[in-house]
Amino acid sequence: QAQLVESGGGLVQAGGSLRLSCAVSGRTFSNYAMGWFRQAPGKGREFVASINWSGESTSYADSVKGRFTISRDNAKNTVYLQMNSLKPEDTAVYYCAAKFSRADSGWHPYRNQYDYWGQGTQVTVSS
Repeated sequence: QAQLVESGGGLVQAGGSLRLSCAVSGRTFSNYAMGWFRQAPGKGREFVASINWSGESTSYADSVKGRFTISRDNAKNTVYLQMNSLKPEDTAVYYCAAKFSRADSGWHPYRNQYDYWGQGTQVTVSS
């Protein structure tokens, strides 16, 4: 069983930045594609970004493209989400997830494809 622990959430003003981290243990990290999802109050969990096992391929939701960057450090078993130019509509609980995959593609947008999930970290953007 893998354990995923997110950190780095908090309260930030619109236009500000945050970097989320997700530390993974219990499985060989480099066998997994990783994704970030978010869930705002009263809404479903939506795809934010994903990255393939090597870090060479990434994908983003249109709503965050150009503002957020997903990356990973396989030596540290950690995936990151750098969030810049934050907007109030980015307010949500952010979850990282792991999908067993060694595919070259970084396109992994579907929740039901993922094997493991973290507990989430709250991001609040004030206007």
